Amino acid sequence: MNKPLRRVSVFCIALVLALMGWITWTQGVKADSLADDEHNPRVTIQKYSRPLGNILVDGRPVTGSARTDGSLAYKRTYTDGPLYAPLTGYTSQIYGSTQLEALYGDVLDGSDSRLQSPVNLVSRERAKGGDVATTLDSKIQKAGYEALGNKTGAAVALDPATGRILGMVSTPSYDPGKFAGQSDADQKAWAKLTGDKAQPHLNRALRQTYPPGSTFKLVVAAAALENGLYSSVDERTDSPNPYRLPNTRTDLTNENPAAPCKDATIRTALQYSCNNVFGKMAADLGEKKVKEQAEKFGFNDSKIDVPVRAGKSIYPSGMDSAQTALSGIGQFDDQATPLQMAMVVSAIANDGELKTPYEVDKITDGGGNTVQDYGPKKYSTAMSQENAEQLQSAMQTVVEKGTGSGARIDGLTVGGKTGTAQHGVDNSGTPYAWFVSYAEDSQGHQVAVASVVEDSDAARSEISGGGLAGPVAKAMMEAALKK
Repeated sequence: MNKPLRRVSVFCIALVLALMGWITWTQGVKADSLADDEHNPRVTIQKYSRPLGNILVDGRPVTGSARTDGSLAYKRTYTDGPLYAPLTGYTSQIYGSTQLEALYGDVLDGSDSRLQSPVNLVSRERAKGGDVATTLDSKIQKAGYEALGNKTGAAVALDPATGRILGMVSTPSYDPGKFAGQSDADQKAWAKLTGDKAQPHLNRALRQTYPPGSTFKLVVAAAALENGLYSSVDERTDSPNPYRLPNTRTDLTNENPAAPCKDATIRTALQYSCNNVFGKMAADLGEKKVKEQAEKFGFNDSKIDVPVRAGKSIYPSGMDSAQTALSGIGQFDDQATPLQMAMVVSAIANDGELKTPYEVDKITDGGGNTVQDYGPKKYSTAMSQENAEQLQSAMQTVVEKGTGSGARIDGLTVGGKTGTAQHGVDNSGTPYAWFVSYAEDSQGHQVAVASVVEDSDAARSEISGGGLAGPVAKAMMEAALKK
């Protein structure tokens, strides 16, 4: 064999050996990762080759699966889709998954290794999909959804003793079943949803932050008590009315000029929502102490997973004294999710101990056997029991005699705080209406609620926390505890 031919032969043999090595690597070492690659169409075909497991509320499925005529044999269906969309998210054959549908996708489609039986391991067949049992109470969820109606807003209800999320409502909402398949109708429904300026797919309860307005005064009151600035909610404060912001010519005034806000006690200041009291209180405490208290309630924590990750609520840093005063009334750059404000009230109601919020009780395999249990976890000791009980009493005064009187419920002890938060340049935007509250029955069962109305058909002059957001919280508290 001549030299050129020999070189070509060696080169061809090397190519064959390289090809054999690549095939061995691909079919052996890389087989599992390629089989699970999201871009592998066989993965999608297998995922929808059988009914998915379900997401449960009160032990009953709010999801399902329906047979199709396409290569993807089953598609996702939803019962009361708009009601539970903030919890379930969606699973779409085209557009993927979100929320619990995404986080527990491997459980629902049976690919989670914990669901595999010895038979599945030998046959390499996918197990039957498991179920995800949630903490939601359908009565509370429906009450909040119906109370919000056509308003843009959100509400969260928590069990203070455990952190269980009992209700999580966001409006406007959407029906995830309308784009679960691959048809032209599904694609049009998706285009309509994603093109809607009202953002019905946004989970406002978990992901949207708002200036908390006067509801943040509860945090400042807690800081004042915890740091010994005032020893009691009934001790008179040093609060001129109006209060001039430090190093400025700007006076901080009150919505009601006739309210007895000069040197008011914390109880009276919460009852009448006195800006001068809490603005000066925040400035007296200083940014650091208010921030430390806010963070005990969950502010500035970017990793609150329920298990869906909540948006980060913010108490800002680097403020001067005037800005700190404004932050004390829930303005300046304060931002909070409805979940965050529900956590504040939950900690106060639970004698100062804050439980980590969660929305999944357990996951089970296809046979109903528990694979993983979830339960209460302590988030922090937000304040002492004595100071928490004082704030409970002051919040009850807000409902019995103050701005939250519309939330009174016969047979229940109710405490609350209203809030109307400015936003936009020079307060040009529609104010946000807040109401945060807790209720307790004669047996000691509790529920904590935070509700916010972002937009409604009410005239600007009629927008108030008690008038717009209060009825939402009241409806959820009644559904939770009223017999």
